[in-house]
Amino acid sequence: MSVIGEFTVPAESFALADALRSAPEMRVEADRHATHSPREVLPFLWATGGDFEAFRRELDASPSVETVSVAERTDGERMYRLTWAKPFRDLIHDMIDHHAAIIEAAASGEQWSLRLRFAEEEMVSAFQEHFEETGRRFEVRSLWRPSGPRQREFGLTAEQYEALAAAVREGYFQVPREATATDLGDRLDISANAASQRVRRGSAALVRSALLIDEDDGGGADG
Repeated sequence: MSVIGEFTVPAESFALADALRSAPEMRVEADRHATHSPREVLPFLWATGGDFEAFRRELDASPSVETVSVAERTDGERMYRLTWAKPFRDLIHDMIDHHAAIIEAAASGEQWSLRLRFAEEEMVSAFQEHFEETGRRFEVRSLWRPSGPRQREFGLTAEQYEALAAAVREGYFQVPREATATDLGDRLDISANAASQRVRRGSAALVRSALLIDEDDGGGADG
């Protein structure tokens, strides 16, 4: 049975260190996209809560990125479309060669949080040892085995799970609503806009994983 791991890794060892440093309040989340192709991994990044102009300047200058464009824009959020440069693609190749598939990725400050899937638990230690030898420290925060078939972890980041759980507990989904986005933001120590976005993206991920499995997997043969 496969195993899922929550990892942290310094941005200097992964990607976009200068861009994240230029906008320290920025929160970046990869649009949900599990793949084994280094050319297709993390093509879209959502960014909220920081200096978009400074962040974009550093994205344009980043050695990790070949091209960048804004795919969607709101007052408090941008979705960037990235084409990754060879150094980052080589890193993804190396991760794939050591049996890791990226399920979720998010970053803030100078650190990335990654959710990785491995076919066997023994592969996790071999993965960590390899990257420690190359000077990249992937630190395990938690490991677990999916308790049911096909993405029963529901594709949520830890932050999205926390936001959805808080929304339910505080009555955000009640009619009439018992808590506002501002209330959620105060509870989570983030802005109201960031709280709203986490709930929205978490809800979308939950629906895709729990209710739209066939569509998400392209009608795979596992049933």
